[in-house]
Amino acid sequence: MMNKKEILKLAKGFRGRAKNCIRIARERVEKALQYSYRDRRTKKRDMRSLWIQRISAGTRQHNVHYGHFMHGLKKENIQLNRKVLSEISMHEPYSFKALVDISREAFPGNRHIYHRPRKVDMSITA
Repeated sequence: MMNKKEILKLAKGFRGRAKNCIRIARERVEKALQYSYRDRRTKKRDMRSLWIQRISAGTRQHNVHYGHFMHGLKKENIQLNRKVLSEISMHEPYSFKALVDISREAFPGNRHIYHRPRKVDMSITA
């Protein structure tokens, strides 16, 4: 249990009576702490999915599926995490191409060519 001074210090910046009325401030601070606890975990989840999207975009440029690429790296015992792989895919395309080639050699599923769906022109011609 926090005292009044600590609660009002945490409630600084809140709107309306939530910043200076102790009863309301206590509820708002408690809820804010719950949100911060929850969102520290969702932040990790969101970052991982962003890294996966970036790696997937990089592998698609070389006609390889994301899952096949990761499996090939595991087979070759290349222990780069997704954060590093996403940075390499964005900032060092030649290094990433080398990783894709290594993965392609390690896993036979990577040898199949991945065809992107064609864009269909939906404009109305008169």
